[in-house]
Amino acid sequence: MKGLLFTSFKPSSPSHSSYHSPARTPRTTLSRPSSPSHSSVYSPTWTPRNTPFHQRTFSASIQEEDLLYAEQVIQRWDLNGTFYTKLDSLFSGDRREAQQFIKSVNNLQTAMHSFVSESARSEKIIHAQKLMQVAMKRLEMEFYKILSTNRDFLDSESVSESVSNRSSRTRSTVSDEDNASDEDDRISTSETAVSDVTMSELVMADLKSIADCMISSGYGKECVNVYKILRKSIVDETMYNLGIKNYSLNQINKMDWETIEPKIKTWLYAEKIAIKSLFSGERILCDLVFSSSDKIRESCFSEICKQQAISLFEFPELVAKSKKSMERMFRSLDMYTAISDHWPEIETIFSFESTSTVRTQAIASYVKLGDAVRSMLTDFESTMQKEALKSPVTGGGIHPLTRYVMNYLVFLSDYSESLSDILADYPLQIHTPLPESYYSTTNSDASSSFSSISERFAWLVLVLLCKIDAGAELYKDVAQSYLFLVNNLNYVISKVSNSNLQILIGEDWMVKHKQKVKQYATNYERMAWNKVISSIPANHNMNLSIESARDCFRRFNLEFNDACKKQSTWIICDNKVRDEIKVSLSKKIIPAYKALYEQYRGCFRGVDSVVRYSPEDLGNWLSDLFHGAGASGSVNTTSSHHSSSSSLARSR
Repeated sequence: MKGLLFTSFKPSSPSHSSYHSPARTPRTTLSRPSSPSHSSVYSPTWTPRNTPFHQRTFSASIQEEDLLYAEQVIQRWDLNGTFYTKLDSLFSGDRREAQQFIKSVNNLQTAMHSFVSESARSEKIIHAQKLMQVAMKRLEMEFYKILSTNRDFLDSESVSESVSNRSSRTRSTVSDEDNASDEDDRISTSETAVSDVTMSELVMADLKSIADCMISSGYGKECVNVYKILRKSIVDETMYNLGIKNYSLNQINKMDWETIEPKIKTWLYAEKIAIKSLFSGERILCDLVFSSSDKIRESCFSEICKQQAISLFEFPELVAKSKKSMERMFRSLDMYTAISDHWPEIETIFSFESTSTVRTQAIASYVKLGDAVRSMLTDFESTMQKEALKSPVTGGGIHPLTRYVMNYLVFLSDYSESLSDILADYPLQIHTPLPESYYSTTNSDASSSFSSISERFAWLVLVLLCKIDAGAELYKDVAQSYLFLVNNLNYVISKVSNSNLQILIGEDWMVKHKQKVKQYATNYERMAWNKVISSIPANHNMNLSIESARDCFRRFNLEFNDACKKQSTWIICDNKVRDEIKVSLSKKIIPAYKALYEQYRGCFRGVDSVVRYSPEDLGNWLSDLFHGAGASGSVNTTSSHHSSSSSLARSR
């Protein structure tokens, strides 16, 4: 039989009057349909009445009636017939006419098999074949029309929801299913409430019934060609709109990071939509429409989706193979995590043997991304160990290296699960073990791979703390070196406590290092303010001579003025720590000075030259300290580490 092309559907009709389908006439009273006013090439040239009744068996009589009934139904929808108009649709409105049409074609197919057994060259066979071609051309056109005009009802969300709804009704109406001949009959029966059946279900049921009919009639190729062309165009269009393009490794290598990063963001979004929606929806639709043939549904899905899926998963591999830099770490981990998280769906959607290349490409990208992350992490660890704090930060503030490293580690800790997989076979290699009890995980039952990544993060933080200790030695003023330690260690602690690092490193680490911050603060107070505090008599009830009191005031004035002047550019970055140190200093200085002030202030002429500060003045002076007036510590520095930290934040 000649193949049918859906592109040739240009039905014309001499009449545009609508046709109202008559109820089917019982077989026992069926008469030959009246011929249209003009001759039809499909008009029968035979009649069962020409054959003596005794020569026909009961079965043959039934087959001949089926042929006559099929002729009556099929010719009503003949694209070249009198009654057809462009507005007519077999599968719109009441589905009973469509059901009759499909049933007639199936009966015609049965009759043809019976006729072939009698004679392969009989007029009945020739007539039935011509009638079948009319029916198939009609169904092919209907199939094309349904696919092309119902895109909104065949999107992945609608398809998935419809399948779920049908499954729910199937479980709740098992007894009804036993009485129904097939799934399509159940949907089309008048007992099924319209509210219970979505448009997507009706559309898919129509497509399935046409596909089943055409495939069983030997016209599967025509049906499949229509489906492939239309659905592939939708997939291609969607992927194009999602921004998926083909690149070469040479093209990727020529792009700077500002160009590549937006493309990775686009890929991350597109990959999620493609796997969760587009490809999964196409697989569901294909499986449903062509459920009667495993071979056909595999062929259709493969041709529609395979190439686009391969293109989708080629991009991460190209990025992984391109030049490495620490700024690309997090986007590489994003892509790695995306493939890992969606792998069960990828495996299910592309489970056919013909789509194995999609799974292979996804695995290749997954492996290459893991290799790239390991390489970048090794570079980061190596750079950290080699890095040295070469100059002190103004004001004793937070060093740019501290900011950069901790922000980097905070971002890395968000990928601890992926890093555990990537580094599972690559344990930390260090010459000396971590100090005993340096860290502990909150989960004592943590897996070995998770413990390994915890150890790695703890070691990286330890390396940074060693750098901070070395940086404190750059300060000539010991008090300022302690303030530097307070600022930087407290910054490390705050980053750990507000991220996944706390889970990885553990509560014991937090407790120990918070105690260290307090100890550093105590040492700072002692080194920076000991001379001021010691200039005031510790015993408030001690009776001093006028000269001794004068010496106390003069000494206090000198020491307090020097301390404030020296520390006017010093900074404490954390508000809470700053307030705690101010309160501590106020308690150590102001009460003792107030007692001296109230007892001896009136003893001196030209009191302003001896008693320069009131107790309130001391509080104001202390309140103004530690804000880094005239300097803002690490905030104003132009260190390359600070630049890297800003770049890291943007790359996130």
